[in-house]
Amino acid sequence: MEDAIKQIGERLKGLREVLDIPAQEVADLCDITLEAYLKAESGESELSISSLQKISKKYGIALDVLLFGEEPHMSSYFLTRKGQGLSVERRKAYKYQSLASGFRGRTADPFIVMVEPKPDDVQLDKNSHQGQEFHLVIEGSLEETIGKKVLVLNEGDSIYFDASQPHCMRALGGKAVKFLAVIL
Repeated sequence: MEDAIKQIGERLKGLREVLDIPAQEVADLCDITLEAYLKAESGESELSISSLQKISKKYGIALDVLLFGEEPHMSSYFLTRKGQGLSVERRKAYKYQSLASGFRGRTADPFIVMVEPKPDDVQLDKNSHQGQEFHLVIEGSLEETIGKKVLVLNEGDSIYFDASQPHCMRALGGKAVKFLAVIL
């Protein structure tokens, strides 16, 4: 996990240096302090998927390049076999598996996400970004907070929402939850 976070930070720094972008500009885009952004670049902390997506869209680089260091090559279709999508374990509690990492120019980012349980007293970080999201619970129960609304989704339940609303999630029942997330 720490290696993945460090590699993402190195790619962010490389992108910024190649495009001659001030670190403050990227920090402002992500709505974080310069110090927090520089910690992400150095691998001491991490950025949310929504922040990485903002960077991806603003500077015209595929989200996969930031997450996995690989440029997509396919333009007519991309097949992902069960369990074979590129994975990155970014936070201790989240693991993302890309389902379309090789498709060039896509307009949505589909992932299988695994969320490990956390104690109820742990404060969750909300994030927000442009666009919309769709979540479909495959296994387990998911507490989804959107704005001030707290919803519980069980296996087979889905939600589609405005991702500019602050949102976060928590696995319930002391078990990991697996869901499909599509970020549009």
